[in-house]
Amino acid sequence: MPDGADDLGRPNTNDGWDVPPVTPVTPVDEDRPAVSPKGGGDARATDGGTVREQVEYDDQARDRVHGKRKAEQQEGEEDGKGYEELRQVQQRVYNNFYASVDASGAAFGFAATSAPGLVPGIVAPEAVDEALRYYVRPEPCFREALGRLESDSLVVLTGQDDTGRGAGALALLRRIAGDVVPLRSLSPANALADLAATAAIEPGHAYVIRDYVGETNIVAVQAYEIGRLSEELQRKGAFLVITTDDTSLRRLALKDHCVPWHTPDAVQLFQYCRDKLPYVEIDPETEKELLESVAEKRRPADVVAAAVALSQSPLTALETLRDSDSKCVHEWFQGRPGADDLLPVAALAFLEGVPERTFEKATSLLFAHMRNWELHGETPVTEQEPVTPLPTRGGSFEQSRARWKERAVELVEVRSHSWPGQGDSRGERCLVFTSPRIRDLVICELHSLYGYELWYPLRQWLGDLSRLPDLDARTEVARGTAMLARYGPAEVEEYLLRNWAEGITSQRVTAALTLQFMCEAEQLAPLVLTIVLRWADNNGPGPAVTAAMALTGRLGSLYRLDALNLLWFLTGRGERIAFAARRSLVLLLQTTEQDPDRALLTLRYARTCVESAERRSKDRLDALRMVVQLIEAERLEGPGSVPAALLRQVPDSARHLGALWTAVLLSSFRRRAVQALCRTLVHLRDDPTATDDVRRLGEAMRAGTSASQWSALAHALSTALRSPDFAIPGTHELARVLVGSLHGRSRPDPARRLSPPFTQVVSSSVQGGRSK
Repeated sequence: MPDGADDLGRPNTNDGWDVPPVTPVTPVDEDRPAVSPKGGGDARATDGGTVREQVEYDDQARDRVHGKRKAEQQEGEEDGKGYEELRQVQQRVYNNFYASVDASGAAFGFAATSAPGLVPGIVAPEAVDEALRYYVRPEPCFREALGRLESDSLVVLTGQDDTGRGAGALALLRRIAGDVVPLRSLSPANALADLAATAAIEPGHAYVIRDYVGETNIVAVQAYEIGRLSEELQRKGAFLVITTDDTSLRRLALKDHCVPWHTPDAVQLFQYCRDKLPYVEIDPETEKELLESVAEKRRPADVVAAAVALSQSPLTALETLRDSDSKCVHEWFQGRPGADDLLPVAALAFLEGVPERTFEKATSLLFAHMRNWELHGETPVTEQEPVTPLPTRGGSFEQSRARWKERAVELVEVRSHSWPGQGDSRGERCLVFTSPRIRDLVICELHSLYGYELWYPLRQWLGDLSRLPDLDARTEVARGTAMLARYGPAEVEEYLLRNWAEGITSQRVTAALTLQFMCEAEQLAPLVLTIVLRWADNNGPGPAVTAAMALTGRLGSLYRLDALNLLWFLTGRGERIAFAARRSLVLLLQTTEQDPDRALLTLRYARTCVESAERRSKDRLDALRMVVQLIEAERLEGPGSVPAALLRQVPDSARHLGALWTAVLLSSFRRRAVQALCRTLVHLRDDPTATDDVRRLGEAMRAGTSASQWSALAHALSTALRSPDFAIPGTHELARVLVGSLHGRSRPDPARRLSPPFTQVVSSSVQGGRSK
């Protein structure tokens, strides 16, 4: 008989967990001195002073406990508000990527595609074929890397970003292992030393780790472990290619396996792409200009884009190569704009698209920070790199709306935008860049041209904005900060993210959104994972809560198993951190509705954690509490529950949902489980195909229940269905199907096998619904 076989029929009084009640123990205050009066008598009877001191101490201790509980309650409420804001952002992402609306302004989403090998898991052969469609091997580095891979079964490709390291890794593995060998991507959070000691390496497989961020172990120890990994790969006939940047080499003992990677010749790559694309006739002058422009390009992706554009028309290819956006931004900064023009453009890089009135207030605040810096600031000794001096500012800030016509010509424009809940007639003016790329280019120029005297007040200003109650403004701050991290990731982490993670709720949400937006730049995703892992590792509740929040978005969809492992681990920490981790896991499940693979992984993971936890243990309590929240989860785009949506759209989810529901029904969380089951039936009642979904769910639950538990479930359902919320025509028919599935696979007439109270409730409710 399954665990807790007798629990289902017992009344539930406190929704606790499946262990005997524990006698409460009074907390011991270690700071309180022990009172041991002589003779063993009562100190109150012998010493009036001791009585007064004891009473005063008890009052102080009671006040401390009350104050601590009140503070914890306030922190929990604030964290709850933070998760409500995250839910709002996720709803916008859901709309942008899954509904038939304009998604041009969307910055991240769970349906966004990733480069092959970035997401841990099996890399489909079709994805490899597409990535290598226009691939040209750079020599001699390709030949050198192939030799290392043949001799050591391990090679590390190093170099700058956007040099084709990722495609090079796939090309090397395809060359040495062929098309039929399974190619798997591993998480950059994996410790290389652990791979040799686990069963992660399978014989004959090919592996890739994209953008590895390095480890902090002692170099000598790490070098020994890397040697063991190479030997294990050779023994099993497997191969591993790692890509990383040059800076990680300081922490890696991989110098004997590293090969500096270079881009292929740009003109050669361009001609190769032309040969594979439809032929286009071009005149000699245009061809000469094209080849001259191609030779100046560093990124292979730009060369391929130009070749693809040439297949449309020579003019399109020239426009692609000329990059008018980059040229426009570069010329504007070369004109040395004054402070009255520079600061508003810098502010817009972090507040694009907000209402104009909001932007004007924020820009005034930036000028106040700049004025304070001019009066009291000093350039630090560490600022040694040559930077463009900040232009002098006039005595007063001219914030004229008409000034934008001459302030940033061809960079900024004014549009009218209606926010949710506003009609077209109530649209507000907002400032936006004329092209989506210009925002990123402006931040790049600001970072490369100006130094501490601009960025110190800017960082102070961003810190103020991170405290704003306006979620839309803080979302834009997070998006701009994520763009800044592409050029100065260490600065962003040290001066902004770390402070925000330890700040108030609005700052933690801003930090979490920044980390999610950073994952849009694929070279930053492994760094973001490293930051989150570090914050969750005994760095206080603030960073741990922020780490849990960050895992609900793009990061959690990229590194799925890492996110589940970390969040489930955090559910066993202090109550505040555990609360955040549980909310994050619920959000992760809510965002999987359109991603069946991720939905099944989340359900399977939760099921494994429940089944592997020892009965009557704290781990089982944490697991059951987590599962209850998962089966109670509402859709991001309601109405409806997440289990109901998954049953409709992911048929295989019934097997895992049934096991999870059974586990909770066999515990003292059963009342909430029955309520969630009834709500799911309500949300499925109008679906013509729901009968089969409910039958599959019932069959999965039957596998973990006995006859007595089935009778108790029927009784619990009969009681719950008396509620006006559930006594709805259609719901009771599904309940019959569910209980019939629980009773047996022969599918007899459910009405004969149901307990009398349940049959009466179902019959009366259905008749009442039909009479209406």
